[in-house]
Amino acid sequence: MRIDRNLWGALLFFAAEIVAAQSFQEGDLIFREGTEWVSEAVRIVDDGPFSHVGMIVGSEGRWQVLHATPAERPGGSDIVILDDLAFFIAPERSRHFAVYRVWANTDQSEKAVRYLRSQLGKTFSIGNDEKDLYCTTLVWRAWQAAGVDLKTPFTYLNIPLISGEYLLPNVLSRSPLLTEVAQKKTISTKQTPNTSLPDQ
Repeated sequence: MRIDRNLWGALLFFAAEIVAAQSFQEGDLIFREGTEWVSEAVRIVDDGPFSHVGMIVGSEGRWQVLHATPAERPGGSDIVILDDLAFFIAPERSRHFAVYRVWANTDQSEKAVRYLRSQLGKTFSIGNDEKDLYCTTLVWRAWQAAGVDLKTPFTYLNIPLISGEYLLPNVLSRSPLLTEVAQKKTISTKQTPNTSLPDQ
């Protein structure tokens, strides 16, 4: 039996997703390396592998990601949104992702998740103002509201269109209160080698 390369790539991708998802808990932070040009710009400024972050919510078999993002669907809005995990880490949006657990108790995790859910629908905005809301400040504020200081510094940037102090994804991932629990390289069906299984 021979399997089409695109189908084989898709099977490997979803197998990786299932294996990784076994380690998840509500409140975990999921970082990804995006595929858009803006993702590359973030990585260059931040000097690390990640360009975006969200928080995992839900339960096994129904994991979702709460995150602040520019619209990722045609006609969408730049807001705090709830997406299925599969959508968040799909190859067209993610080259690589990693999941980190915050050093916190159950009560604090529940408070962080409740705070994040309360932010659904709020406008995504990158600026040098306390009211601005983007991916890293969203999850950072959620844990602050739960009484957990992630001890991550803001980075001063002075580049075209952006000037001020910002919380960058890779800086956040290096918080002393975060521990990596899963990491996967997203498999793109466009780059899958011509692999076939032996005839049965």
